Amino acid sequence: MKPIGQIGEEMAAEFLKKQKYKIVERNFRIRGGEIDIIALDGKTLVYIEVKTRTSHQFGLPAESVTPSKLNFLIRAAKFYRNNRGYLSLPEAERIDLVAVDFTSGEPNLQLIKNITF
Repeated sequence: MKPIGQIGEEMAAEFLKKQKYKIVERNFRIRGGEIDIIALDGKTLVYIEVKTRTSHQFGLPAESVTPSKLNFLIRAAKFYRNNRGYLSLPEAERIDLVAVDFTSGEPNLQLIKNITF
């Protein structure tokens, strides 16, 4: 059986495709972590964090993105952009969050665009 985080990421990728995002890359790893999904939303390059929860014992999925996680995503996004010479420069960039919540039994997915603190 797949880990719940991997199931959540697969569901998020399908959900984003239905929202007209074009998936460019998944699980881009650098030292310290990874960017779950990188996609294009029109001409905007989007770095997407996926948070999956089966209970609210430690808070809602969206609440688990800490300032340090956001800072990591910003650094990882710069690294990604600088090391993908084949990508034309996007008109814009942003960081989105897909929250996958299984607490009601059925998955509930929520897209939060341009997360910042």
